[in-house]
Amino acid sequence: MKNSIILLLLSSFILLLDAQELKVKSNSFTSDQNSGISVFSGDVNILKGQDELNASKVTIYVNKEKKPTKFVADGNVSFNITSKDGAVYKGVSGRAIYLPNTKEYYFYENVHLQQLNDKKEIMGDEVVLKTTDGKAYAKGMKKEPVIMIFNIDEEKK
Repeated sequence: MKNSIILLLLSSFILLLDAQELKVKSNSFTSDQNSGISVFSGDVNILKGQDELNASKVTIYVNKEKKPTKFVADGNVSFNITSKDGAVYKGVSGRAIYLPNTKEYYFYENVHLQQLNDKKEIMGDEVVLKTTDGKAYAKGMKKEPVIMIFNIDEEKK
């Protein structure tokens, strides 16, 4: 019975919009099918295609069709994300929220986001990354501004 519930839940998570396999590993797992909430705790690692998310705890919300609608990662969050246009992002934060329907990421608490292809970095307390159109928004930390670092290619004369 327990194995069939786990199999049902994991198979439903595979149905992310682009039908890539979603693999979740953690030290513990609880689920409530009635509310559509599953909680993974302890060294959580999530892989989907080229994307990876690590955290102390991840809560996954699914709709009535068993499709994930929201992922909430808390504690020591680290991630690698590839956008639709091939941009590769790597970073850390205290909290992250992913909305698969819009492919938007919301990062909170000491966010450090790097775009590896273009050597850009954003540091702030809140960063929003929209992977479908390659846009990012940031807010500064409580006592510090947003910091953005990027390379400028200057033409030599």
